[in-house]
Amino acid sequence: MLQEFKDFINKGDIVDLAVAVVMATAFKPIIDALVNGVIMQIIAAIFGEPNFDSLNFLISDTPIWYGQVITTTISFIFVALAVFFVLKAYNASKSDKEADDTPDGPSEIDLLTEIRDSLAKG
Repeated sequence: MLQEFKDFINKGDIVDLAVAVVMATAFKPIIDALVNGVIMQIIAAIFGEPNFDSLNFLISDTPIWYGQVITTTISFIFVALAVFFVLKAYNASKSDKEADDTPDGPSEIDLLTEIRDSLAKG
């Protein structure tokens, strides 16, 4: 059972997942600051309030706070957009780097095909 546990921990997926969780935890305050400090303030300038939490209606003298759902949904959409743009920029820089690492000239398959054809002509 100990060997099974070692194999489980040593899998690359577990390490990648752990790194992702740590990075997401560190990245969350940045996104929260962007959404709450900038985007929701723009919404406040447009609608007069920084959130919609106070919106409600009554059912049998019990308030139903639908404004909290609206605020949370807007916040989620902007968090998702921020993460999307960060990942888009990251992937663009990553693909640029990969393009720089690609050597010019024929590929390995092209060279092997050329060698095969030369040997066939003999």
